[in-house]
Amino acid sequence: MGQVALAAKITHVPSMYLSELPGARHGTRQDAIDGHREISRRCRELGVDTLVVFDTHWLVNANYHINCAPHFKGSYTSNELPHFIANLAFEAPGNPELGQLLARACTAEGVETLAHHATTLNPEYGTLVPLRYMNADQHFKVISVSALCTVHYLNDSARLGWAMREAIEREYDGKVAFLASGSLSHRFAQNGLAPEYGFKVWSPFLETLDRRVVQMWENAEWPAFCEMLPEYASKGHGEGFMHDTAMLLGALGWSGYDGRAEVITPYFGASGTGQINAVFPVTPQTGATVPQPQASRATGYRDISRL
Repeated sequence: MGQVALAAKITHVPSMYLSELPGARHGTRQDAIDGHREISRRCRELGVDTLVVFDTHWLVNANYHINCAPHFKGSYTSNELPHFIANLAFEAPGNPELGQLLARACTAEGVETLAHHATTLNPEYGTLVPLRYMNADQHFKVISVSALCTVHYLNDSARLGWAMREAIEREYDGKVAFLASGSLSHRFAQNGLAPEYGFKVWSPFLETLDRRVVQMWENAEWPAFCEMLPEYASKGHGEGFMHDTAMLLGALGWSGYDGRAEVITPYFGASGTGQINAVFPVTPQTGATVPQPQASRATGYRDISRL
C-alpha cells in the first residue's frame, strides 16, 4: 500500500534562479527558495521517494502525458524567458515504473494518459526550478505531468489526480508527493513594464481575487472554490488554465476535501503574476467527490459525482 504523503501548490518563478546570481535581483526571492526547501525537508521527514510535479509549463494539445524517463540530465534555457533562465544545469533520477502505473490507472478511469519512459524529452522549468531547491542532491525520484492543457476539461484533470492517488494507494510500494507547480493569477506585465512590476501583481482586481482564493483555501471552503475554479481560471488568468490545481484537488478529494491549506511562503507578486507556496494536508477520502470524465462533455464542469 502506497501513500500520497504530501501535497502542495508551489511557485516556479524564474526570478528564483536570478536571485542566486550577482546583480539587482540577488537575494530577492530567498523567501520562495526557503519555502521550497521547507517542503523538501517535510518530504524527506515523511519518507517520500518520488516527487510528482504537475507542470504548467508543459504544453500539450491532446491527451495527458507523463514524463517518466529513467534519468534526467542536461542544461536548460527557457525559450519563454531566456534572459531569466539560461544554462540551468539539472539532474535527477526518474521513476518509469510509477509513471506507467499512473498512466494505466488514469486511462482506466476514462482519462486517456500516455507514459513516456523511453524518451529524450526533458522536463520544463515548472519542474526544473522546484527541483533545483528541493532535490539538488538527487534524493528524490521525479515524474513530470503535463499541466498546460489547451483543449482539456478541468473535470478530467481532477479525475486524473484522483485516479493517480487511488493507484498509488492500491498498487505502489512507496510514498509520493504531489506538487502543483503554477501560479495563481498569471497576467504578465505588459511588454516594457516588466521591471516596474517585478514585485507586483498586474492589477488590484487580480490581487484581491488571489488573496480571497488563498483565504478560501485556509478556511477549507472547497465546495465554493471548486464551483468557481473554471471561471477563476479564465477571469483570473490562472496559469495553465489551473489544470495543476484541479489535479491536486482531485487527488485530495475535490469539493469533498476537508483540509486547510498551510501557507509556507506568503502570497507575493512577480512580474505581474500572483505566487505562493502552500501545503495541503492529505486527509482520508471518505467524503471525496470528483467530476465524471464523460459527463463533463454534456453538462459542463458542475457535474459532480460522489464516489
